[in-house]
Amino acid sequence: PFVTADASGPKHLNMTLTRAKLEQLVGDLVERTMGPVRQAIEDADLTVDKIEEVVLVGGQTRMPLVQRRVQEFFERSPHKGVNPDEVVAIGAAIQAGVLGGQVEDVLLLDVTPLTLGIETLGGVATPLIERNSTIPTRKSQIFSTAADSQTQVQINVVQGERPMAADNKQIGTFTLDGLPPAPRGVPQIEVAFDIDADGILHVSAQDKATGREQKITITASSGLDENEIQRMVNEAQQHASEDEHRKQEIETRNQADNMAYTAEKTLRDLGDKVPENVRTDVEAKAQALRDAVQSNDVSQMQRRMEELSQAMQQIGQAAYQQQPGGETPPGGEQPGGGPGEEDGTVEGEFREV
Repeated sequence: PFVTADASGPKHLNMTLTRAKLEQLVGDLVERTMGPVRQAIEDADLTVDKIEEVVLVGGQTRMPLVQRRVQEFFERSPHKGVNPDEVVAIGAAIQAGVLGGQVEDVLLLDVTPLTLGIETLGGVATPLIERNSTIPTRKSQIFSTAADSQTQVQINVVQGERPMAADNKQIGTFTLDGLPPAPRGVPQIEVAFDIDADGILHVSAQDKATGREQKITITASSGLDENEIQRMVNEAQQHASEDEHRKQEIETRNQADNMAYTAEKTLRDLGDKVPENVRTDVEAKAQALRDAVQSNDVSQMQRRMEELSQAMQQIGQAAYQQQPGGETPPGGEQPGGGPGEEDGTVEGEFREV
């Protein structure tokens, strides 16, 4: 073999490269590989002392510098009972046997490389299957509508670690229609994510009242290369503080909007049972809260929510005083409470389409 050739014949390159020089040239590359190692240990919620064996994969791990760096990091020598050139092929063959039913006494666990979820009200990415979840796996959650008389919802499936859907990768979308018109927050829509042993993602959305269902199958949910996955994880870490601020702002806005809606609905439902002075006070504070929502001022929204919550207590007191006996029961608060009710349903999360 030769490097090249010209009219005079083959051209060769003969030089001596010492181990010391080679290690100097590749030292930075070897050190870079330790970043993913640290990340993997952190994602697994482990510490170095909890790891029993370290298996090296790939022919390049025969390099003494690599083995030395691994030994320094883990404080133990790497396992040498398998051929690093063959270990990946052996693992793939075992997994094929497991999937085909020929191998039953070996369990290989694969995990999801990134978090999977859906886009919800305000552009928030609501996770259903977290990163590094063992597959196969299935997760479901109940959602509801964001507007009165909404008859369809759009499900946008996203993949990534950022709290805002637009900053993640959209891998699928579909629409569930035919919902009976109802007040916002009333429909019960179960969204389920199911990843099978082949890594194929099945997403379904079912209206619990009518049984109507739509499904989508996403075969490329894990089709990202290692560099792209690491880039997305790094971006999430770099923007963590900024993302958390944006998420809190949107969640506060959603909470404020829902509280104003609840107050107005309560006034409508109770009708003339609410004294005029109480109605006027609640309506004014609900409008002030809606104005705060439009301003995007988080502190103002929080202040207006507190004011409206106090005003809403007057509704409960007035309603109970009109009951036989005319007394407010101990701890009696207004029906339909304010924000913070926990009934297992995520309200007002889908966009109207």
